[in-house]
Amino acid sequence: MSKIVLLDSIRSMQNVGSIFRNADGAWFDKVVMTWYTPFPPRSDISKTALWAETWIDWEFFEDAKEYVEELKNNGYKIYSVELTSDAVDYKELFEEENIDNVCLIMGNEISWVSQELLDFSDKKVVIPMKGKKESLNVGVAAGIVMYGLVR
Repeated sequence: MSKIVLLDSIRSMQNVGSIFRNADGAWFDKVVMTWYTPFPPRSDISKTALWAETWIDWEFFEDAKEYVEELKNNGYKIYSVELTSDAVDYKELFEEENIDNVCLIMGNEISWVSQELLDFSDKKVVIPMKGKKESLNVGVAAGIVMYGLVR
């Protein structure tokens, strides 16, 4: 069983660090950073991650599409956290059976998950919001969904 979180062009080093820390707590195996997402070693990442990036596997790939396509061809379920018309409540993932290998894609808070990655997604998932804002900070959202995938 392998769980990967892919960061599609996340700008903030603090958000990257937060996601490393969440990945550790939720027993994710790897953090993949793409395009212009900052990657270790960076002191601002370490400061928020509390050095989780030193024991969580990580990789940087310029081409996220190629990486996700390879995962899909190897039987991974691809879930993108994104506000789309066909997105389902993230809690529906808890009901799925046999999620052995999963890649969770988190996108940029302004430009979102790229369309080419959404096209590879088995599901787009959303965290329902009660207030006026439509979304949470990407680090917070990643933590909610990652912990939701822990069984």
